[in-house]
Amino acid sequence: VQLQASGGGLVHAGGSLRLSCAASGFTFSSYNVSWYRQAPGKQREFVAGMSRNNVTEYADDSVKGRFIISRDNAKKMMYLQMNDLKPEDTAVYYCHANYRILKRWGQGTLVTVSS
Repeated sequence: VQLQASGGGLVHAGGSLRLSCAASGFTFSSYNVSWYRQAPGKQREFVAGMSRNNVTEYADDSVKGRFIISRDNAKKMMYLQMNDLKPEDTAVYYCHANYRILKRWGQGTLVTVSS
């Protein structure tokens, strides 16, 4: 049972990145999926989520309109398209999946946005 995140890196402010998360070992399509992030010295926070019925939710206006969450159940993949990145988006990004009380976390991928 595993979530494997990838796609992080160093990008200039205003740039874009697409994070990916590969799922294995569980029925991915039954799970709600989401992305969280943890900036240095801060607590992990919710960024965006998508239910198993493809209903999306975003944390707040700081990411809404810039970030897009998506999923491909056939490929057991989830994505976070991040546009117009800002230095304050710098964090380790984690993918997460849950079904009732079952929760899965990916290992995190580092996104660094330079000014």
